[in-house]
Amino acid sequence: RWEWEMYGFAVDIDVMRVDENRRILIHWPGEGGPTRVEWTFTARPDNTTFVSITNSGFHGSDAEVVAQAVGTTEGFALVLAGAKAFLEQGLVLDLVADRFPDGLPKG
Repeated sequence: RWEWEMYGFAVDIDVMRVDENRRILIHWPGEGGPTRVEWTFTARPDNTTFVSITNSGFHGSDAEVVAQAVGTTEGFALVLAGAKAFLEQGLVLDLVADRFPDGLPKG
């Protein structure tokens, strides 16, 4: 379950696989149907971790697929930026709340 407590909104996700310290694979309830989201964690020589997120399997017309891809890219980038600030500096940036001060868009 992925929750946005500030909006009282949540979605149920299906966790397909977790490879500890390497990968998380889920099915996400996308706008036109479920999509596949994969987080990969790659150790770096400087004792840091590179995180990459791939979201695939969008549904709909070309324009709808593009809109979904852009929206999820923005969303996951905000989540990663917030996680990085919190984990490295102990800062809570409220990026999602600041991005949608009037609540999540309907649609």
